[in-house]
Amino acid sequence: MAKKNKNLCPCSSGHDYSQCCGRYIDAGEIPVTPEQLMRSRYTAYSLQNDAYILDSWHSSTRPVSLSEENKLPVKWVELKVINSSVPAQNDTTATVEFVARFKVNGKAEQMHECSEFIKEAGRWFYLKGKVE
Repeated sequence: MAKKNKNLCPCSSGHDYSQCCGRYIDAGEIPVTPEQLMRSRYTAYSLQNDAYILDSWHSSTRPVSLSEENKLPVKWVELKVINSSVPAQNDTTATVEFVARFKVNGKAEQMHECSEFIKEAGRWFYLKGKVE
């Protein structure tokens, strides 16, 4: 029986956390693509890293804080990227469609979203999402 690698990144990439989203969340690297940013945001949600989530959110749509009343006991289970636009070098907008599976109080749920990203000063930011 194969042993499960406890260091796997929560974003379901199959890579080690330190070589995947940990590069952005812990080591301060800037995600190069919108998909990298989206995956790292998912991982930050799973780690309850509010600072990273807010820092990666565009200032025009960023809340002052993540609402405490909206923080249910969530266990993030799996991320599946359905479609990720590959922006050209000069593009300043992009989208990533994904399904995130999670459990709230032991009940399985999922969220299907198409997220919009904007590039400002050479850096991608989450702008907004449309739940499908």
